Amino acid sequence: MSKMDSEDWDRLSSDPDLLEQDLQDEEEYNYTSNSSSKLQFRKVTSVARWSSSVGMSEVVERKGQLWTTTGIVRSGKLYCSIEETLFFMEIGALLLLSENDQSVSLETMYQQLTEEKDGCCWELYEVYRHLKSLGYIVGRHDIPWSLKSVKRNTGTVSSEGTSESLEVHSARDCNSITERFVKMDLNELKLVFDVYFPNGKFRKSSPGEPSYVLCLIRGQPPSKIEIEILERQCGDIPLKFCLVEHGRVSFYSFSKVELPVLP
Repeated sequence: MSKMDSEDWDRLSSDPDLLEQDLQDEEEYNYTSNSSSKLQFRKVTSVARWSSSVGMSEVVERKGQLWTTTGIVRSGKLYCSIEETLFFMEIGALLLLSENDQSVSLETMYQQLTEEKDGCCWELYEVYRHLKSLGYIVGRHDIPWSLKSVKRNTGTVSSEGTSESLEVHSARDCNSITERFVKMDLNELKLVFDVYFPNGKFRKSSPGEPSYVLCLIRGQPPSKIEIEILERQCGDIPLKFCLVEHGRVSFYSFSKVELPVLP
């Protein structure tokens, strides 16, 4: 992925996603290609404010080098899902405020997670925490990191069935994204996370294809038909399944096997 040239930087001065360029220009996430060490507790603390209406937190004071690979950018603002918010709170990198600017405790957010109202559940959070602690880049499936990544690929975004410019309809797209965050049916077998290998050159404006797409198993294992449907949705991107039992996260993948025809 190549960086934008100087003309692109000048053009972004009036762009609603200006924050994203600040994130990418100022910060580098210190990944290595074969890193397996867990993230360390942070000495610097960012500040975010939780919005119950959208089920996400808005980062209002950003510190440290964590935000290059976390959160989505919309209309010049950085939003974090509940799993991203909780993870940063656990490692001491984020102070979360309520809508009344009161400090929100971890216990409060744990309780909110159990209610499964924000598109996440305990199992999904444990998967996210496990992968993030190992240095992987993890985002909600099919949720663009920024509108720039959509514009770079297509030039337009589909809104209610109509192809329209990103600049005009960024606010509408933001509302659509937040609805998709909180309305995820966690009991339905579906793709949940896009996972990227650790990559110090990762850019939200041009993330590229994920290393694999993850599907959470809750209850019965998927049938052959269900696996084939999910594989078609992934296209050429590898599909993996994850299962959480007693706090232990396991990952699975399925290969096609043809049994010999008996005489």
